[in-house]
Amino acid sequence: MLFVLLVSSAPALAEGPRVLVLGDSLSAAYNMATADGWVALLEERLGPQASVVNAAIGGDTTAGALARLPAALETHSPDIVIIALGGNDGLRGVALSEFRQNLLDMIAASREAGAEVILAGVRLPSNYGSAFIDRFLGVYEEVASMTGVALVPKILAGVAEDPSLMQADGIHPNEAAQPLILNNIWAALEPLLPAQREG
Repeated sequence: MLFVLLVSSAPALAEGPRVLVLGDSLSAAYNMATADGWVALLEERLGPQASVVNAAIGGDTTAGALARLPAALETHSPDIVIIALGGNDGLRGVALSEFRQNLLDMIAASREAGAEVILAGVRLPSNYGSAFIDRFLGVYEEVASMTGVALVPKILAGVAEDPSLMQADGIHPNEAAQPLILNNIWAALEPLLPAQREG
């Protein structure tokens, strides 16, 4: 009896994680080439086997993203969902209770679809006053504590404080800031990757 063993000359490549980014202009490469934005840099860092979908839209709110989320989850089947929203909620005067509930609903929907979640805090302009800004950022901490999701307290940590890393409007980061934003996100994302890759 003759047995034939077929051996592939190249090992099978493990499928990388599927990442869905929900965000606003801070994640949508505002006023720069898409390839220079932190989401594109994330895709580069994860490598060719990963899939990164940038569903960030300039001016987006948590309510807008929540409405689109079911279709995005069904279409892309992400392993990880990054939620970096809220700045426009604050600018439009959305009640903090509504803002909080929208985040909770997005997290619940993402988890129901089988995805891990990273929540990233988004800044408000300083003219909103430190008291309100603290309450606003406190919503992210509260939601993360309630749900146990990974938290990036401030997506622009180390960026917003440096005028050389901001565009002329003082609100949006420039190209030089994008690797720093990625590093902020990466600190929360990297611990989720081994389980995704080994599964």
